[in-house]
Amino acid sequence: MTKAVRIHKTGGPEVLVYEDVEVGAPGPGQIRVRNKVVGLNFIDTYHRVGLYPVPLPSGIGLEAAAEVVAVGEGVDYLKAGDRVAYCSGPLGAYAEERIVPADRMVKVPKGISDESAAAMMLKGLTVQYLIKRVYKVEKGETVLFHAAAGGVGLIACQWLNALGVTVIGTVSSDEKAAIAKAHGCHHTIVYTRENFVERVKEITSGAKVPVVFDSVGKDTFAGSLDCLKPRGLLAVFGNGSGPVPAFDLGMLAAKGSLYVTRPTLATYTASRADLEAGAKDLFKVVQEGKVKIEINQRYALQDAAQAHRDLEGRKTTGSTVFTLS
Repeated sequence: MTKAVRIHKTGGPEVLVYEDVEVGAPGPGQIRVRNKVVGLNFIDTYHRVGLYPVPLPSGIGLEAAAEVVAVGEGVDYLKAGDRVAYCSGPLGAYAEERIVPADRMVKVPKGISDESAAAMMLKGLTVQYLIKRVYKVEKGETVLFHAAAGGVGLIACQWLNALGVTVIGTVSSDEKAAIAKAHGCHHTIVYTRENFVERVKEITSGAKVPVVFDSVGKDTFAGSLDCLKPRGLLAVFGNGSGPVPAFDLGMLAAKGSLYVTRPTLATYTASRADLEAGAKDLFKVVQEGKVKIEINQRYALQDAAQAHRDLEGRKTTGSTVFTLS
């Protein structure tokens, strides 16, 4: 028997149950892993509340750094003892040990700790596909990134800064503004007291920006569109304030032939080639010191409910992990 956090019904953090589970032997194409560090991500709360429905009962969590314990038939590129990391389904990363698809694993290179690997995979690969594939940013451009002091935001600010891109970031407080600036955000907007649309126009001398990266969703959607220059792109990659409601496509024409996309990490890493290429790119910028992974909160796995409360209460900055003994 091993321990895992599971959900038997949807709801608040109290539905997270720390319980015993059975873990068998890996089948063909699978491996059994012993998780060392597990990452906490906002998408975990979407699964918990049912915004992204999953069959119940279910494990929860997508991201971890682990050690391979056993390999199944047909797995010849991993062996027991290998250090690996992952950030995709099936759900169930909140666990001491589990069975996972081998082709969803990437090897963790030397020089990157288990904590960093667990904290960077989902957030870092999200940044990678956003700034390299959804919209390939160019040196000298100015972009708007919402939630700049969050786990994804801090990685994005550093990476964009290293690419020579000017970053405008929204944050909820002066404290978070200072954190974002320390990680490469050039202009911070405290949205709780400033109109971010007007500030973006002011910062860009009325030119606005070619792309907005938005993980907030409902509360920022309309304003994000108003920050775009003609033919600009809004990439909505999260729903921190709730899902974007239905809207009239005609508004995109009226606002300058705008583009809107709703990308997901699952789609952009669906092939093993894309997963490996993205991870290689991410590990490289971290090893070069261009991006530092900030782990500002650590919890025991059995304290998952409190971790979710703190995340949803906007009490966290940077990355959060669960440490396993």
